[in-house]
This record gives sequence, structure tokens and C-alpha cells, in this order.
Amino acid sequence: MKKILLTGLSACMAASLFFSCSSSDRKLPIYGERTPVEKEVDGKQVVDTIYHTIPDFSFLNQDSVQLTQDFFKGKIYVANFFFTHCPSICPTMQRNLLKAYEKYKGNEKIAFLSHSIDFKYDSPSILKDYATKLGVTNDQWQFVTGSKAAIYGISDKYMVFTKEDPNAPGGYDHQGYLVIIDPDRRIRGAYDGTDDEQVSKLLEDLDVILAEYK
Repeated sequence: MKKILLTGLSACMAASLFFSCSSSDRKLPIYGERTPVEKEVDGKQVVDTIYHTIPDFSFLNQDSVQLTQDFFKGKIYVANFFFTHCPSICPTMQRNLLKAYEKYKGNEKIAFLSHSIDFKYDSPSILKDYATKLGVTNDQWQFVTGSKAAIYGISDKYMVFTKEDPNAPGGYDHQGYLVIIDPDRRIRGAYDGTDDEQVSKLLEDLDVILAEYK
């Protein structure tokens, strides 16, 4: 599964880089499966497209409050998967996501969502302490925990690989993608959070999608 997800998102990022060469009024591609559906409009049969979307969810955040998809209604948000004591990619990934948070801090159209994949250790208080030390000072960036089934299930919907693995550093294996979700809950971009060039591309593409939903 990991190779499949990695290949798919790499292809998406390549496509995004290709389309970035077009014009200043470009739009980001929509990722994931899509289903054509016939429907009647003004007495005529037309084909509409149903896109892959992030489903409803409910997780416990750093303030011990249930966080649902309603918090992100009408917003663009960047999601990722991490754990607080991660000894490998997480520190770099989170510091790079902090750049986006600081750039758009106070912008009500942008939010951030970090899912902990360590359902055993990362309690709300641990997440709160982590967020504070990272430099998060408002609720624009949410940190959440949940059951193993809930967290790992939602990661599949974001097309990000996560796995509990005793042989991996820290006991968990996961990809370091930063994923843009639009107000229609569709995936619009995926970026390697450990790569400076990709993080710069994320910042550029957030400006692009903000223009789309202005």
C-alpha cells in the first residue's frame, strides 16, 4: 500500500508542477477517484462528476474538545499525520508547516490540521504542550487524536500512508505529506513536508487556491 500511495501522490505533484507553468489564473488539480453520474437538467441528460472527498470526522483536539469537519466549513486547510515523539521526519515536517501557519496566521480562510497517529501516548494535554512549544498561539492550527481505527481510516481518505510498526523509528511508519483540502473537501495538493522546494510550492499553491475561493 505504501508504494501505491507514494507513487500516486508523486504523480499528482508532478502534474501540479506541470500545470504551474500555465498562467497566473491557474487552478490546482483535483486528486483522487472521480465518478461520472448522469442527471437531468432542464429536461436534458447531462453527465456530472462526483469527486473523492474527505468524509465526516470527529476527533479530540488539544483542548479536549470534539473537533469535527464543521470547524473547517468554508475554509481551505492543510492536513498531515505525525506523532509528538517522532524521531525521524516529524520535527522537520512540523517546522515547515509552521512556515505556512505563520504566513497565513489570522487569515480566516486558512486552517491547519495535524492528526497524531500515536493513539496510545498523544493525549490532548500532550498535544497542547507540543503545539505551544512549536509556536502555535491560536486555534487556526488544530492537533487531534482518536482511536487507531479512526485515525488510520481517515489517513486513507487523505491518501497518506500510516501504520503502527514496532520496527520503525518511534514505533510508527508514515508519510510526511502536507495535503491541501478545499472548502468542498476535495484534495487539491500534496507536498513532501521535509523538502524545502516542496514546502515553497505549498505556499505558492495556497495563494493560488485562495484566489480561487476569494
